[in-house]
Amino acid sequence: MLPSHTNFSGKIHGGYILSLMDQIAFACASKHSGNYCVTASVDTVDFLRPIEVGELVVMKASVNFVGRTSMVVGIRVEAEDIHSGSIKHCNSSYFTMVAKDKNGDSVPVPGLILQNEKQMRRFLKSLNRQEMKKKHRKESSAKHEINNEDLEILKNSHKVQLKY
Repeated sequence: MLPSHTNFSGKIHGGYILSLMDQIAFACASKHSGNYCVTASVDTVDFLRPIEVGELVVMKASVNFVGRTSMVVGIRVEAEDIHSGSIKHCNSSYFTMVAKDKNGDSVPVPGLILQNEKQMRRFLKSLNRQEMKKKHRKESSAKHEINNEDLEILKNSHKVQLKY
């Protein structure tokens, strides 16, 4: 990582890492599907440890789940101190990518061949995350009427002031 990639605290900027992750997800999904792919969503971006200038960054990607036209690409980000050889896990994230044809229409993607227990676990965890996302979208789109219980929660919050 170069000094030009740093934020104001001298660590590698998270946005730069996300950009690299998006490129890796694109490459992984495109290779699996044989098509151009676009990012549909990014899940669970937790910056666990900072990346320093001069460290070597390694990103490992795998297609963990496939739907009809979409794939979930898991990405693990590690940084290596080239002097000591120590490696630290800095980030893991999941990108949902959609395969597109030349007209920009979504196209079906090939299935997965799960060859070991790790791949089976990744698939099942991704399936669970997909179900949770569907549930969240459904709950988010439903209109929520503020009731007395909600008002009590707001009134008891030490960081909220009601002015209505």
